[in-house]
Amino acid sequence: MKNLLVAQSGGPTAAINATVAGVITAALTSRKVDGIWGAVNGIKGVLEERFVDLKEKISGTGDLDLLCQTPAAALGSCRFKLNNIEEDSSQYEEIIRIFRKHEIAYFIYAGGNDSMDTVDKLSAYCKDHDINDIKVMGAPKTIDNDLVGTDHCPGFGSAAKYIGTTFAELERDCHVYDTKAVTIVEVMGRNAGWLTAASALSRNNGGHGPNLIYLCEPAFSVESFLADVKHELEQYDSVLVAISEGIKDKDGIYISEQVQSKAVDNFGHSYIAGSARVLEDAVRREIGCKVRSIELNLMQRCASHVASAVDIHESKMLGMTACQYALEGNSGLMAAVERTCNEPYQVHFTAIPVSEVSNKEKKVPESFINQAGNDVTEEMMEYLRPLVQGETPVIYENGIPKYIYLY
Repeated sequence: MKNLLVAQSGGPTAAINATVAGVITAALTSRKVDGIWGAVNGIKGVLEERFVDLKEKISGTGDLDLLCQTPAAALGSCRFKLNNIEEDSSQYEEIIRIFRKHEIAYFIYAGGNDSMDTVDKLSAYCKDHDINDIKVMGAPKTIDNDLVGTDHCPGFGSAAKYIGTTFAELERDCHVYDTKAVTIVEVMGRNAGWLTAASALSRNNGGHGPNLIYLCEPAFSVESFLADVKHELEQYDSVLVAISEGIKDKDGIYISEQVQSKAVDNFGHSYIAGSARVLEDAVRREIGCKVRSIELNLMQRCASHVASAVDIHESKMLGMTACQYALEGNSGLMAAVERTCNEPYQVHFTAIPVSEVSNKEKKVPESFINQAGNDVTEEMMEYLRPLVQGETPVIYENGIPKYIYLY
């Protein structure tokens, strides 16, 4: 018997469940797969043997459709870092023992940078120990869009659509009054500003959108920021600003560190939210006008009601691609998107060695950022526009969207 196990890890998105739906779809149509299992809470759930039978949970195409519109990680997530193999291989030995106990021949792990690190380590362990009966594949996921080797990441398009929509709505609200005011909106993005750049999509239908956009790639100067805001206030009553949560000064210090502790997560990443509050205080102190800060927080990654149809479709296709590569005997790869044409938009689904992806970051190119460092270029807009196209049909019940629960 050969079973397939799928799990999710890292920050949830509006599209990661579509990837699982793709894995299930491909597995159901293959004679190489007997059972289809899901691990609850990622690799941590694997080590604790917390599995659910997905053939029991998913009874047909209707359930698969519900899974595609369900936000966040339907199988649960984790931020669990495997030990370095050279220092301690016991976790890897235990995972292989568990896989063989449950006759797992294929393991698909959907996640971002840290998840691909897990795929890389586990597949390398299998290769080094001549374990050929277990195939390990990665499926990309992250609203940050910072995975290398893929044109864009599942989850990013839907988050970008939410950001563009939200900024279009905020821009209308901000211009109701003639009082001088500044609104600073903090968008997720630690070291890559892709999602903040998506705020410019609010200009697609003729709206003004944000007056200023600051990504985390260029060095950020509070003094230059205040000068930019003053300049905009001379022309407009209301100024809307988009900033990445990970903006840093010329010395690489996060602006948010003025209000944050030094706490870090399991992967050593600092908690960095709070940049907008720092800048709100600076505007109030130095300019003196009405000012508010907004942190969009989790809404950016769980707003499945405005998901991008392109994103959901591609996320499902990448799940199918990851599964198919595993069934063909491949291991240590990550499914990826290759953009072959911008107009009309066309892509090709492939897979690349996960070793080329793990522990690397894809940042916004300089050509996508204007010279002043306070907006994006048309080249960025051409990259973004295809990713937010189309709306998914949402199934409602009792007035709100209906979701599926797997555990």
